[in-house]
Amino acid sequence: MTTFTQHWQQLQWDDVGMRIHSQTAADVERALAADNPGPEEMMALLSPAALAYLEPLAQRAQRLTRRRFGNTINFYLPLYLSNLCANDCTYCGFSMSNRIRRKTLNEQEILSECRAIRAKGIDNVLLVTGEHKSKVGIDYFRRYVPLVRQAFSSLMMEVQPLSQAEYAELKGLGLDGVLVYQETYHPPTYRRHHLRGQKQDFVWRLETPDRLARAGIDKIGLGALIGLSDNWRADCYMVAQHLLYMRHTHWQSRYSLSFPRLRPCAGGVTPTSLMDEAQLLQVMCAFRLLAPEVEISLSTRESAHFRDHAVPIVVNSVSAGSKTQPGGYASDRPELEQFLPHDNRSPQEVAQVLTRAGLQPVWKDWDPYLGRVSVAADGA
Repeated sequence: MTTFTQHWQQLQWDDVGMRIHSQTAADVERALAADNPGPEEMMALLSPAALAYLEPLAQRAQRLTRRRFGNTINFYLPLYLSNLCANDCTYCGFSMSNRIRRKTLNEQEILSECRAIRAKGIDNVLLVTGEHKSKVGIDYFRRYVPLVRQAFSSLMMEVQPLSQAEYAELKGLGLDGVLVYQETYHPPTYRRHHLRGQKQDFVWRLETPDRLARAGIDKIGLGALIGLSDNWRADCYMVAQHLLYMRHTHWQSRYSLSFPRLRPCAGGVTPTSLMDEAQLLQVMCAFRLLAPEVEISLSTRESAHFRDHAVPIVVNSVSAGSKTQPGGYASDRPELEQFLPHDNRSPQEVAQVLTRAGLQPVWKDWDPYLGRVSVAADGA
C-alpha cells in the first residue's frame, strides 16, 4: 500500500536546503507570476530571496484568501484532557522526564470545561492530550469523545497517532478532524529530540495522515514545529510536499496547515533555527499561493500584534483565550501547561479587533442536523 513514506524517501534534505537557498530574485518573480505554483515555485517562495517580495506576496495571498473564504474567520479553542505522556521529547512541557503535576480529566471535569468554553461563545473545539496509550488511549477517547461531541458542533483532535481502525471508530463517534504534526521531517533531528516512547517511530508518525484519510476523516491538519531542525525552510518545503501528496492521493479529505514556532515550556530546548515574524508571514503566504483552498490556522503561540496584522492577510482559523493545561478553563492551573501562550486576550477581545478590520468572526459553522448525528448513530 502506497504511503507518503515512499515519496518522502525520494526527497534529499540537504539538496532541498541548498536549492531553496540558491533561488534568485528572478525565480521569485516567476513564482509570483505563476497561475498554479508547484514544488519548484514553492522553493522560490520559501527562499531568503522572497523576503524582499513580501508585499506583493502578501497582496496576492490576501486576494486568494478573500476569494476562497470571504471575510470569515473561524474561532476554535483547544480542550486539554490530559498532560500524561509516555514520551520523552526535549521540546514539550508534557515530556515524561519533566517534573510537573500530572492530570487527566474525568467526566465531571470534562463537562465543566465544556461549559466554560461554551460560555466564551466558542462552538468548535480541538481535543489535546499527551501521548499515553494505556491511560489516555482509545478506551479513554471511546468513552469521552461522544460526551464532548454533544456539547459542540465541531470536534477535532490532536493526540497520539492511532490506527486506521481506531480513527474510523472515532469518526463514527463524532470526530470531524485530526491534527498531526511531524515536528520535523529530518530523521537525525527527529531522533535527537525524541528520546523515549512510541513517538520515536518516525515512519509511524509520518504515515498517520494516510491512515486518517483511509479512515474517512474529513479534515487533516499538517505541519512542522518551526525551530526544531536547523533549517526551517527545508521543513516547510517537506510540509508542502506532504500536502501536495495528500491532496492528490486522498482528495476526499480537506486539509489545514499550522506553522507553530517553539514556545517556552518546562524543560524546553532553545530553537535551532529562528524564524522571525516577517518570515512566518512569508511562509503562510507562500502556502496560500500553493493551495488557495486549504485552511491556514494561527494559534495563541504568536503575539497579539502579529496575529492582528497577519489574520486579515492570509489566516482563516484562529484560537483565542486558549488554556494549554487540563482543566484550564474551569480552574486555571499554570503549573500543568504544555507551553506558554503569547496572546492572552479573550475571544471577545480578538473578535472586536477582527471586526474593526472588516472581518466576520464565525463562532459556529456546522449543525448536528446537517448529517453528523446520523453518522455518529451509524458508527456507534
